[in-house]
Amino acid sequence: MNAGHNNVKTVQRIVGLFDRAFIVQASRFAAIGVVNTAVDFGVFWLAINHLTSSLIFANIVSWTVAVSGSYILNSFITFAAESGQTLRLRDYGTFIVAGVAGLIANTATLLICAKLLLLHVLIAKVFAIGVSFLVNFSLARFVVFRPRHSRAGAPQ
Repeated sequence: MNAGHNNVKTVQRIVGLFDRAFIVQASRFAAIGVVNTAVDFGVFWLAINHLTSSLIFANIVSWTVAVSGSYILNSFITFAAESGQTLRLRDYGTFIVAGVAGLIANTATLLICAKLLLLHVLIAKVFAIGVSFLVNFSLARFVVFRPRHSRAGAPQ
């Protein structure tokens, strides 16, 4: 292959990222994220009022419930074709690791925007949410729910 052919293939891959199916998938992922944010908040509220006085424990419980719901919903809705609508312990573990990566990206962005760039904390939080969405969606799409291939190399 020549370099020109490689460049064309690279451009095709980049353009392909933003086709209609990709946008629909990203929209579904975002909608599920909104639902899971409400679940996270609700479980946190219940935990802090009825289960524990520890903010850390309540937050871990609520995040765990929310990320579990997110994995299930994304397996059956957003990435149904990639997952075969099948829940897998390995994929769940990878999804949790991806969620932690998103949390780290969110926190880092929040601190950079608020402390280094001196943006108002709410504006910094908007940037942090955007960055964590990009990290979480990218990891979910390209790592957790990547298309599975059979031994012959054809997608399953």
